[in-house]
Amino acid sequence: MVFTPDELNQFKTHGYVAKPHFFTKRETAALQVEIARLMDKGALRNVATDGDGSTHSTELRNLQLCPMYNHSTMFRALPFHPTVVSAMSELIDDPYILHLDQVFLKPSGDGMGTNWHQDNAYFKISDPLKGTAMWVAVHDATVANGTMRVVPDSYKTAYEHSRDAYSDHHIRCYPPEDQAETIELDAGGVLFFCYGTAHCTGANKTDKDRAGIAFHFLHADYAQKNLIEEGRDYHPYVTGPQATGGMVEYGVKVEGTWQDEVDKALGGQQVIL
Repeated sequence: MVFTPDELNQFKTHGYVAKPHFFTKRETAALQVEIARLMDKGALRNVATDGDGSTHSTELRNLQLCPMYNHSTMFRALPFHPTVVSAMSELIDDPYILHLDQVFLKPSGDGMGTNWHQDNAYFKISDPLKGTAMWVAVHDATVANGTMRVVPDSYKTAYEHSRDAYSDHHIRCYPPEDQAETIELDAGGVLFFCYGTAHCTGANKTDKDRAGIAFHFLHADYAQKNLIEEGRDYHPYVTGPQATGGMVEYGVKVEGTWQDEVDKALGGQQVIL
């Protein structure tokens, strides 16, 4: 079991649970190397706007990449990590699919946060506990660099959302912020929160970049055909009778390649354990 009974109860009762040190130091170092590679490649784009929802800001940056799988074989492999598979099975039950994957990077100094929202305002599944985000702290996530905040029990209320004027595609809501919990995690820690949990991130006011990667998983019973945009091929079945380890969706067997991807990213680099 990945989660203790108390941790599972935390998720199913309050809509979220944090798991520090989910990834090993070696795995975390590989994630950091891969994020740096994507940055050097110019794969991330700035979604922050000047308050009109369309004019991209030249003063603030909220860098994102969605999807990740076609830019990174490492991130394509991560959902098939055995511990990730077990964690999702415990939280949302089998069978389930990978719904989407993305990078969020707040650059040092001018990194802008993401306003309050519920993922289910986009996805609209009938039971928000049957879909969950897995948010990985690629670097240490602190108050100073704008770590994740969540509102406990907020999945029980579908808040009204409106267009976020400071993003080129986001929506936002206004939950009771006085009830929010701030989740600080060392690099390699993970926050799991269901589709209905209101969450946000703050600005990065430090002199170091901070990245998080997010994978959304969804119980197959809630993966209606109209939920997945036509032509998308990055929502593989991870468990259940239709799971092929990524072969059907990606054309190659992805399951079982995670450690090879870690080794490839690090090369001969030594990681202090």
